[in-house]
Amino acid sequence: MSLIKIITPNFQYEDLRGRLVQLVRTGYCQVNIIESVAGATRGGHYHIQNREAFYVIGGKLKLTVWHLNVGTQKEEYEFSENAMFEIEPYTIHSFEFIEPTMLVSMYSMGVELADGKKDIYTLNS
Repeated sequence: MSLIKIITPNFQYEDLRGRLVQLVRTGYCQVNIIESVAGATRGGHYHIQNREAFYVIGGKLKLTVWHLNVGTQKEEYEFSENAMFEIEPYTIHSFEFIEPTMLVSMYSMGVELADGKKDIYTLNS
């Protein structure tokens, strides 16, 4: 069983003027743009309450994931332009950027919780 889910944009339209990509219609409330240089790493954390989805606008990255409660077997994926995937709660995720990369990150609830805490945890937290 894969620890991530490959998903697709909700809607896409392209004509002579260019392209429109509607990533989602519902299900997410916090949206971020992430820009990373080649060789950078990010992540190494998990969320308890949030599903997080990513859409690669451009560039290339390696994603490493493993589930906090199921064991330590890691899965690795490479994603590039137009790839879209979703990570479930309790899945530790880490990114290594192979090329300069821009991606969209979307949280199902938002990282900042109502009680002021953040839904971002590391193995040491």
